[in-house]
Amino acid sequence: MLQRSRPCRPLALLSDPSQFASTIMSFTLDRAEDVLTVAVDGQLIVTNRQEFKQAILDAADQGVRIVIVDFTHTGYIDSSGLGALVSLSRRLRDVNGDLRLVGLNDDLRTLFELTRLDALFPLFASRADALASR
Repeated sequence: MLQRSRPCRPLALLSDPSQFASTIMSFTLDRAEDVLTVAVDGQLIVTNRQEFKQAILDAADQGVRIVIVDFTHTGYIDSSGLGALVSLSRRLRDVNGDLRLVGLNDDLRTLFELTRLDALFPLFASRADALASR
């Protein structure tokens, strides 16, 4: 298991340092054969989306074909985070892979429905459900 956890936005860029805690995102990568599970903790936003995306692209280059992103501990995804997910989905489909999303709260599920991204990404209640659909 590989864990990456670091502030994703320099403190100097914040006008109010008390906002710092809300911009931290960490994610844990857990690989089993050609399946990668990514547990996201925090917000997927412009300041951290590239690190998130690159970690998954690196895994895809090493043979991962199914990526399950667990958003159980995520409350917010901005447009750049959505763009990163769309880009990752396309890349995985190019190699006969799939990006599956789990653990979306009501607000995130509504976001995916309103943007019609629920048609692009399979949405599941749990990791077990995402694995079972294989």
